[in-house]
Amino acid sequence: MIEVNNETDVNVDEVEFAELAGYVLAEMHVADGAELAILFVDEPAMEQLHVQWMDEPGPTDVLSFPMDELRPGTADAPTPPGLLGDIVVCPAVAARQAATAGHTPEEEMLLLTTHGILHLLGYDHAEPDEEKEMFALQRRLLLTFLAARG
Repeated sequence: MIEVNNETDVNVDEVEFAELAGYVLAEMHVADGAELAILFVDEPAMEQLHVQWMDEPGPTDVLSFPMDELRPGTADAPTPPGLLGDIVVCPAVAARQAATAGHTPEEEMLLLTTHGILHLLGYDHAEPDEEKEMFALQRRLLLTFLAARG
């Protein structure tokens, strides 16, 4: 079950984000019964979470809160259902990053959502090899999702 909630004044296509999450989870062979929540918040709420959980000042773009520590499965052995976790995205921070990156805020939020899901599945980018693997996977998943939706 994928739940998407928008607590901001920014217009977010909740259905599209649920579809993206479903696509990424299917590609990563996570069982349909896995639970994921995606929450869009304003900068003050994101800053509060960032300070509380990461002990870092200011708002950030995305935070991931894994629950059952589910990992990617395979076609023959999908990840069992469970509580994957929560992703929190800040559209205001995403909009600033999108302007710098040269794409739309929506595209940035889709990228951040994909990034957050990969974190929930145990991917990280602390080391160069991990970063290369995670960002290549993130790019492939996002581009194939966008291509499939037309």
